Amino acid sequence: MSPYVMLLYLLSAVMFIVGLKKLSSPATARNGNRIAAIGMLLAIVATLVFGQIMSWTGIIAAMITGSLIGGLFAKKVKMTDMPQMVALLNGFGGGASALVAAAEFLRYLNEGSSVPVNVGISIQLSVLIGAVTFSGSLIAFGKLQELVTGRAVTYPFQKTVNALLLLTMLFLMVTLVLNPDQSNLFYAMVGLSLLLGVLSVVPIGGADMPVVISLLNSYSGLAAAMTGFVINNHGLIISGALVGASGIILTNIMCKGMNRSLANVLFGAFGSTSSAGAVGPGASGSGDQVAKQVSVEDAATMLAFARNVIVVPGYGLAVAQAQHDVREMAELIEAKGGTVKYAIHPVAGRMPGHMNVLLAEANVPYDLLRDMDEINPEFERCDVALVIGANDVVNPDARSNTSSPLYGMPILDVDKAQHVIVMKRSMNPGFAGVENPLFFNDNTSMLFGSAKDSVMKLVSEIKDL
Repeated sequence: MSPYVMLLYLLSAVMFIVGLKKLSSPATARNGNRIAAIGMLLAIVATLVFGQIMSWTGIIAAMITGSLIGGLFAKKVKMTDMPQMVALLNGFGGGASALVAAAEFLRYLNEGSSVPVNVGISIQLSVLIGAVTFSGSLIAFGKLQELVTGRAVTYPFQKTVNALLLLTMLFLMVTLVLNPDQSNLFYAMVGLSLLLGVLSVVPIGGADMPVVISLLNSYSGLAAAMTGFVINNHGLIISGALVGASGIILTNIMCKGMNRSLANVLFGAFGSTSSAGAVGPGASGSGDQVAKQVSVEDAATMLAFARNVIVVPGYGLAVAQAQHDVREMAELIEAKGGTVKYAIHPVAGRMPGHMNVLLAEANVPYDLLRDMDEINPEFERCDVALVIGANDVVNPDARSNTSSPLYGMPILDVDKAQHVIVMKRSMNPGFAGVENPLFFNDNTSMLFGSAKDSVMKLVSEIKDL
């Protein structure tokens, strides 16, 4: 390999690492994304200029087509649909790696060449991980898009079936490494890998989608790294390894945010049953509990004269696209002498960092976004906690109810605020499907309706006070 290519790959790797470091903070995330994108461009240029390109026409056509599709996604996909897009792109990455590795395997067969053992192992791993990532990501996309049920789908002996399927695939992999001329076994391995991806994600409920997206992202990186070994491309090995490592670290952070192990997320079938509470404004919960409602006028008065307000965003905020109205409301409260901060739970929304991205889109100052550990001590000094579309991440049962499936999950201590206003369309439970006792506390008032409509009415009322 040319020393110029190696130098450009090294420079790209440095830019990838710097970009990942900057992604750890909302304030530097955009620059980090740009730096990593430039690094990827350098790696592509190095491969195209110094590599053995068979057809420039095909390469250029593919690059233009891909760029147009990517640009269209970036411009047209709504923030509420961003998790679906991430899941889909993870699948495309895994599928591309599997296709490259499969093409290399078939090239060896067509040329009648023997496949070196190290290359054979890399090919089989790339196809296995890539195909699992592709089909699993499609199921994750379907769940998020509600094309597939968001509930955990289980059936008898599910874990046993998956274990036997994996053992069969490992047997096929070993056989193909030792005897690579058996193309029928190779196609069988591809099919079983696709099936394993489906069966791995179907039993995972919607509440665990942030973890699944992170894990599939890690898989796509590992598949790319394996493909790099197949075609001896150092840039692909480095970038794939970075994606794989960062993805698994993020997955671990998500699991800690829910106080659950990765094995429990993958095999626990969390969300397969529902303990749905009552629905509709003013509905009662279990026992004699009744949710107390608040009018827009009274809620606006509480917010306008509060000295310390903490906003807790959830997926309902994203669905309603109310982030710009929330920022306007916060500015009005601050103009009247109050302070407004935003409490961000690590698994709020449907993908890692969902709330950060959402609020950044509305130009909410980065220094007002506070992580769970940082903001929790402030709830006791908070005049009003405004919960917008969040549910499971503010459920106090996670602290005290040992029978709750959420027990042990770190939550935002919203219930410790002096007053709590919860904005929801109805009393429906969150992704976990369990009732939230916060809604029935004496210091909690429910403001029912679309988050966007409710916030717009609050803005109008606060202006008049």
